[in-house]
Amino acid sequence: IAMAVSTPVYGKLGDLYGRRIVLSSAISLFLVASIACAVAPTMPTLVVARVLQGLGGGGLISVAQAAIADVVPPRDRGRYQAYVSAAFAVASVSGPVLGGTLTAYLSWRWVFWINLPIGIPALLITNRALAKLKHPGVSGRKVDYMGTVLLTTGLAALMLGITQLGQGYRLSDSAILFMLALTVISLWAYQSHSRRVVDPVLPLLLFKYRTVTISSLVLFISFIHLVSLTVLVPMQLQMLAGLDADAAALRLIALSFAVPVGATVSGYLMSWRGTFKYIQLVGTLMVPAGVYLLSMVNSHAVFTMSVYLFITGFGIGMQLPTATVAMQNAVEHKHVGVVTAVSVFCRSLGAAIGIAILLTYLLALLTAGSGASGASLNPGELIHMLVEGQGNMGDADASLLKALQASAASAFQGVYLLAAALALPSIGLTLILKDNLLGDGQAARPDATSAATK
Repeated sequence: IAMAVSTPVYGKLGDLYGRRIVLSSAISLFLVASIACAVAPTMPTLVVARVLQGLGGGGLISVAQAAIADVVPPRDRGRYQAYVSAAFAVASVSGPVLGGTLTAYLSWRWVFWINLPIGIPALLITNRALAKLKHPGVSGRKVDYMGTVLLTTGLAALMLGITQLGQGYRLSDSAILFMLALTVISLWAYQSHSRRVVDPVLPLLLFKYRTVTISSLVLFISFIHLVSLTVLVPMQLQMLAGLDADAAALRLIALSFAVPVGATVSGYLMSWRGTFKYIQLVGTLMVPAGVYLLSMVNSHAVFTMSVYLFITGFGIGMQLPTATVAMQNAVEHKHVGVVTAVSVFCRSLGAAIGIAILLTYLLALLTAGSGASGASLNPGELIHMLVEGQGNMGDADASLLKALQASAASAFQGVYLLAAALALPSIGLTLILKDNLLGDGQAARPDATSAATK
C-alpha cells in the first residue's frame, strides 16, 4: 500500500527536482528500511519498517522508468521500457520463490538482507549514470503539500479497503465502509483542491488525453492477471495436484519467462515500426485466450499448463512497454514523471483489486460447492483439508476429500473463466486507441482528446 500510494508523489518530485536526486533518495530509503526490517525485534517494528520500505520502493519503479524518457527518444523507449518491464515481471514472479527458499534454508531476515548487495551497486550506478541529466529547476513550481496529503490518504484508504476485502471482510463491515467513505471524501477533496492550485501533484487534466486513460486501464487489467495467476496457480496445484509449496511455485517458471520475452519482443517491434497500437492488440488477444485455456486444463497436465501460462505471460509482456511508452508519448515532457507514476499505480491497483475479486470469488465457489459434507467448514478450513489431505490421506475422510477436490476443480475453472472475461475489455480499449507515431526526438508530443476526436 505504501509503495502504491507514493508513486504519484515520486513522479511529481522527479519532474520538479530531477530524477537523479529523487531516485537516489528512494533507493537509500529502501536500503535503510530493509536493514530495519532485517533486524526488527517485534512485529510492530517490522510493520513500520515495511511501510518505510514501501515508501522507498514506490520511487524505484516510477522514477526509474521516467528517467528513461529523459535520455531516450520516444521511438526507442520501447526497447528500454521492455527491459524495465521484464525486470519487474521476473521479480514479481520469482520473488516469492526466492523468498521461500531463503526463509526455508536460512532465515526470513535474509529476505531483507538480500536487498543490500543488489541495492548498493544500483545506488552507485544510477548516481553516476544520471549525473549529466539536466536539472529541471523549480522556479515558479512548488510542491503541492495539501494535495499530496489528500491524494495519499484517499489512495491508501482505497488500497487498504480492497486488501481487507481480499482477506475475507464483507462489504458491509464497518471497517470497509469507513475506508470507502474516507476514500470518497479524500479524493473528492483532492479533485476540488487540484482545480484551485497552479501545479497539482497529480494533474487530473492528464486523463483528458485518450491515450493516457486507455493505457492506464490496459495496465490495470494486465496486472489483474499477472499477479493473480502467481497466487491462483500455486494454490490450484497444491490443492488438486498434491504438490508442496516449492514445487507449485516452480510451475510459474513458464509465466515468469514469458513476460520478459513478450516485453522484449514488443519493445523491439515498437522501435522498428514506430507505433504501438497493433503490437498491444496482439497482447490483449493472447491473454484472455491463454486464461480460458487454463480453465480447461487438468491440474496434472504439467506441459500443457506451462504452454498456456506462457501464452498468457507473453501477452501480458507485450502490453507493459507499449502502454507505458504510449502514455509518455501522449503528454508534454514536463508531465512524463507524473504520467509514468500513474502507470505504475494502475499496475498496483490492478494487482490489489484482481486478487481481492478473484480470491473472493474462489472462496465463494469453494463454499457453495462443498455441499452438506463441507457445510461446517469455513473456506480456510476447506483449503487446509485439500492441501493437507493430499499428503496424508489417512488423516482425512477419503470420500469427503474426493468431493472437495471435485468442488475445487470446478471452482478454479470458474475463477479462470471470470479472469478471462475480465481480460476482454482490453481488446476493445486497444481498438479505440489512437495509433500515434513515436517521434525520433526526445520531447513527447501532446495528444489531446480534441485532436484524437478530429
